[in-house]
Amino acid sequence: MTPEQLLAARDRSVPDVVAGGLRVLFCGINPSLMTGATGHHFAFPGNRFWPVLHLSGFTPRQLKPCEQSELLGYGLGITNVVARATARADELSAEEFRAGGRLLTSKIEELRPQWLAVVGITAYRTAFGERQARIGPQDRRIGGARVWALPNPSGLNAHWTVSSMAEEYGRLRSAVEPDTTILTTEA
Repeated sequence: MTPEQLLAARDRSVPDVVAGGLRVLFCGINPSLMTGATGHHFAFPGNRFWPVLHLSGFTPRQLKPCEQSELLGYGLGITNVVARATARADELSAEEFRAGGRLLTSKIEELRPQWLAVVGITAYRTAFGERQARIGPQDRRIGGARVWALPNPSGLNAHWTVSSMAEEYGRLRSAVEPDTTILTTEA
């Protein structure tokens, strides 16, 4: 991918990977320029979403960003708080997050997932006015869905390792499916 191609992806939106009645709808902060350019969520090579999703037990193997549609078979989906692609999340305004939170609420009311998992505590706090929120399950429901705030899988989030993120994502998986192991699509 050339720098020009990445820059051309600025402000582009990427279609959600969604369906009604999902077990978990993962909600990123906003698309990266790489995601905007490829059309695949969490596509930046340093992003740890796909390895963490697998290591936490949500998928039986590590999916590639281009395989994102396979998530639907596991009852999982992806959306974003803010739809427009940027180089960094700090390019977004607080008002964009709040507007994104309102749009996300409408989306949740329509799609009715069991859980909304926001991957980025600051994005969750800003979008929903929950200044004291911490990583983990939240007291509030959004559009009927239970809410879990997860660490941002960006490679820039050095406070969390792949292992510690997989542990936290695994806590969510255990809450979603308390008596099961990794799901497979094989009969």
